[in-house]
Amino acid sequence: MTKRVLWGVGSSRALRAHWALVFLGLDYETRPILTRTPAMETPEYRAVNPRGKIPTLIDGDLTLTESPAIVAYLAERYSTPERRLIPEALDQRALYFEWMSFISMELDATSLYVLRRHEGLPEIYSPAPEACVAARAYFERMITAATVRLEDGRRYLLGDDFFGVDILMTTVLDWAVNYGFDLPDAFAAYRTRIDEEPSTALAHRANTPP
Repeated sequence: MTKRVLWGVGSSRALRAHWALVFLGLDYETRPILTRTPAMETPEYRAVNPRGKIPTLIDGDLTLTESPAIVAYLAERYSTPERRLIPEALDQRALYFEWMSFISMELDATSLYVLRRHEGLPEIYSPAPEACVAARAYFERMITAATVRLEDGRRYLLGDDFFGVDILMTTVLDWAVNYGFDLPDAFAAYRTRIDEEPSTALAHRANTPP
């Protein structure tokens, strides 16, 4: 059997990888290293991921970093009719990757990661109040615009089925709430529905540091 190892626990990005593995029912070994700890600087881990970030997935001969890529890879390789994390139909797949890009770039990198650096870690990246104000305004504008996609009463981002982009969106929404955002009603209700998914609690448990 292929040896599957996931490095990283305790962060929202690590949670994404754990969640995909758990949802798909895959066996794997966890290396419970935490971000910004000496464990990330060891020669052992730097040999696995020279950038020194988490998570990192090793699946046989493949080493993969970047949580959206890990979720998409696992979805592509291991989805089954009973447990599917990416659509089969071409138009639905296009919408999947549109959501993945929007979540990763507009909500995460452009907005929340600015707050992570300059509000959460000002001692490292320095305070930048004007940038933080702009990032907050941009997140609110983007998440409000995205509610249009939920106006038809769909349960998840692509309809009635839970997919990998729902994992990505949920971690971003959780992060936003932790930074004091009030979510639009449509996304607050969506987040509640995700909490009811059996895989949600299992994923959080897998991502909890020992």
